[in-house]
Amino acid sequence: MPGKFGLDGGMIPRSVKRMFDERGEARFEGEVQTAALVYRGRSHVVRVGNISASGAMVVFADVPAIGEAVTLQLLDHGAVGGQVRWVRDGHVGINFDSPLD
Repeated sequence: MPGKFGLDGGMIPRSVKRMFDERGEARFEGEVQTAALVYRGRSHVVRVGNISASGAMVVFADVPAIGEAVTLQLLDHGAVGGQVRWVRDGHVGINFDSPLD
């Protein structure tokens, strides 16, 4: 079921690019990392675009619903539960249930 509310371009288009990064913590954008995203009972290989202690952005072609529960299996942290916070242009923002160590 595609997300009813999201930033996938269908309902809430962003007409102006973000001019300032207002996030409260650093995002780590280094070498390309792959991970497994467990979504609706199935595992998918995804590319991690950036990651922080509280969340990650992954490249994923499907459009999960905002608020949908997912698990991200990271090489260096194991399985991390979270919720989908945004979806746009083949990218998904995930907020972790607990901060990474």
